[in-house]
Amino acid sequence: MKILGIDIGTTTITALILDTSKKEILKASTVNNDSFIDGRAFERIQSVEKIVARVKAAVKSVCCEYTPDAIGITGQMHGILYLDKDNKPCSHLMIWQDERGNQPYKDGETYAEFLTRETGIKAASGFGLTTHYYNIINNEVPENAVMLCTIHDYIASLITSTKPVTHSSDGASLGFFNLKEKCFDEKALKIAGINKDFLPEVITTTAAIGNSSCDFIVDGIPVAVAIGDNQASFIGSVCEPNSILVNVGTGSQVSFVTKDVRPLQTGEIRPLTDDKYIFVGASLCGGRAYAILKSFFSLCADMLGGSKDNLYKKMDELSENIFSDRNELFVNCEFCGSRENPTARGSITNIGTENFTPENLICGVLKGVSKELKDMYTSAKELIDFTPQKLVCSGNGLRKSEIWRKVFENDFDLTSELPKYSEEACVGACVFASSATGEFSDIETAQRNLLR
Repeated sequence: MKILGIDIGTTTITALILDTSKKEILKASTVNNDSFIDGRAFERIQSVEKIVARVKAAVKSVCCEYTPDAIGITGQMHGILYLDKDNKPCSHLMIWQDERGNQPYKDGETYAEFLTRETGIKAASGFGLTTHYYNIINNEVPENAVMLCTIHDYIASLITSTKPVTHSSDGASLGFFNLKEKCFDEKALKIAGINKDFLPEVITTTAAIGNSSCDFIVDGIPVAVAIGDNQASFIGSVCEPNSILVNVGTGSQVSFVTKDVRPLQTGEIRPLTDDKYIFVGASLCGGRAYAILKSFFSLCADMLGGSKDNLYKKMDELSENIFSDRNELFVNCEFCGSRENPTARGSITNIGTENFTPENLICGVLKGVSKELKDMYTSAKELIDFTPQKLVCSGNGLRKSEIWRKVFENDFDLTSELPKYSEEACVGACVFASSATGEFSDIETAQRNLLR
């Protein structure tokens, strides 16, 4: 079976063909998602029209040689766009980084803080329904809008020529979601003044939503319901249920499977498959922290006339030299704040006369990113009903840095391994589709068969 996977990321869009019999990627195409639009200082918006064009280009690139038997779709979570009565976009995509929710609202509270207090449910800035609430209050919902959805819900709708629906993995990412019932919380919606009919129908199962019927894919191919990229990355990375997943991209996350949905002080519980959830502890700075440090060294090289070639490689080598040094710098890498406290900032402590060196600073950042995820993991260990056996390390940050994987191994006291495929989210969408369209009986069976 050949499965077309589509991943609509924030900065790139990927399409690939996964051959499930050969267990290999036959062809892949990644294009830049250069769809950002200038707006107000707190806005982060993208052109839906440009995203659609990039998706079509990536899909045509891989489907010119192969005709898929099924289609899986994933994409950036939390963000929303508005659609009119004909299921056509009538707004830009307001992505997960949008800061409307952090704007001042009433009595010193932001929109997100106000909603959280009023509903009793966390309403972070960037969550789709927090963004929607801001738009309602400020009369910024388009007059002809009749519903909202995620960008990948819309792409699935476009491919199948059907009304958008949302998988529970994405519904939860919008906010005001009842995890136990896997549906939007009607009481919270009523308090917020949000019309439930404005939201897409929630699909809770591993299901196909229709067949392809569009101008850039052959007609009649079964299409799975789109899923969130966090869940897709987990599905596409982990082949054993007793594993812990850490991912370092721009941000970073730690995840594991659970059946427990109790509220947490740190991290989130998100729907995964029909009867399972994942705990997700997310940091806003992962690989971005290392990139910030690289930029600092680049500025130093400019100032001092040094070389800027292969900086990441040099940084890894320097940190390797002092990895076991106990007189270390402690670096808090909350350079971009945290989901719980957007105003938080990073810090460097334990500075002494002997350890204030480039190599200690590099190692401190690597360890700081790992420690933030380890602390989130430790705070949620009571949700684990298995003995962790492996630490799966995904994302470019960990794929490209052996020393960083070593840091994570030490912190989590587990042997690490890399996922079989590098395009974890896109492959995860394919694995999900292989179950949704009947090749495998369930997600776990598909993972065991395709990811080893």
